[in-house]
Amino acid sequence: MHQITAVLVGAGARGRFVYGAYAQKYPDQLQIVAVAEPDGERRSIAAEEYRLSSDRLYASWEQLLADRQIADIAIIATQDRMHYAPTLKALALGYDVLLEKPMSPDIDEVIGMAEASVKHNRLLIVSHVLRYTPFWSKIKELIVSGRVGRVVSVQLSENVGYFHMAHSFVRGNWSRSEETSPMILQKSCHDMDILSWLIDKRCLKISSYGSLLHFRPEHAPPGSTIRCTDGCAVERRCPYSAIRIYEEAETQEWTRFIANDPSPEAVRQALREGPFGRCVYRCDNNVVDHQVVNMEFEEGVTASFTMSGFSHDISRTVQIMGTLGEIRGCMEKGEIALYPFGEEGCLVPVSVEEGGHGGGDEGLVREFLKDVRSRRRESGQGLTSAGASVQSHLMAFAAERSRLEDGHSVLIMERNLIGGSTQ
Repeated sequence: MHQITAVLVGAGARGRFVYGAYAQKYPDQLQIVAVAEPDGERRSIAAEEYRLSSDRLYASWEQLLADRQIADIAIIATQDRMHYAPTLKALALGYDVLLEKPMSPDIDEVIGMAEASVKHNRLLIVSHVLRYTPFWSKIKELIVSGRVGRVVSVQLSENVGYFHMAHSFVRGNWSRSEETSPMILQKSCHDMDILSWLIDKRCLKISSYGSLLHFRPEHAPPGSTIRCTDGCAVERRCPYSAIRIYEEAETQEWTRFIANDPSPEAVRQALREGPFGRCVYRCDNNVVDHQVVNMEFEEGVTASFTMSGFSHDISRTVQIMGTLGEIRGCMEKGEIALYPFGEEGCLVPVSVEEGGHGGGDEGLVREFLKDVRSRRRESGQGLTSAGASVQSHLMAFAAERSRLEDGHSVLIMERNLIGGSTQ
């Protein structure tokens, strides 16, 4: 096993706390040799954490990817609408690319990136991390084994968590669809991808409903203020209080995302001046806080998906109904129950791994590095290759279109790609 070198484009939350953290934890596997990041403070942190000299720190991806390849791979962890151009340039320079999800909120860019990976014979792996978890891998194994017969219907629920909803999709970077992506694409493309992978058939049509129901100005309680730090009369009993979530939390799970400096003074300044101190009812957000999606796949297989920002925890539950049996599971608890018809049901052992997304974050990087070492660059290779990821993106696009058209059914049209086709 030889060390893989990487350039990191975007040193924000995912760039630093997932990919950068992996390089620090497993230096024999991955070394970050250059970083592109517009925020000067983050560049300074990157210089210290990855031991980079000033000539390996860049204010933009254009500077980093200007002329020649300087590492084995490129990790692109920029915002959703900043994926296309650096990905195409990195592929053209000869990098294998690990790309944050979603690929892009533009369907032509999604197709273009998938085609470019084939054209340049480079790996382009999308961070659909759930496929790399022990939980979902075991469920896929049970389906493939035939224990439940032919899959007839699947129900999947994503419980976003009230605090995650407030942090990321009301106050945070993904609160406005025109600046990033619709909720079904940004947050729930993981779920569209898992459904596509488990069912393993083309999705033909979709209908969807959802809205921004709660986090609106008219729902602001009497006595509330623009910011939680402005003397809000209801702050102490508000579950969405920024002071409670960021300053008084037992861990820094969310605090680390609002200030590069974790000191109490820096956190309080971030709440007074930055977006994360705002009242959740007085933000400029417009993405939905709940949504349901119904899908029909080939051969009459159906699936339903529910996303809600109103849950006490962050979790996913699934029910898979087949002709010979049923599977029920809860990802966060690592619980999978198998019920073969006519037999006693049983619990299926599955490990619960530490780390983000049930071990999927580390699993993604680990498998990508293996693919790079083995030079698996044939079209469609890689568990979450760009080609494999196109269908889930098209499903998300169709779901959002249906939601905006009052739930009207949307057909998913086939889109041809170089080296193959997908829908």
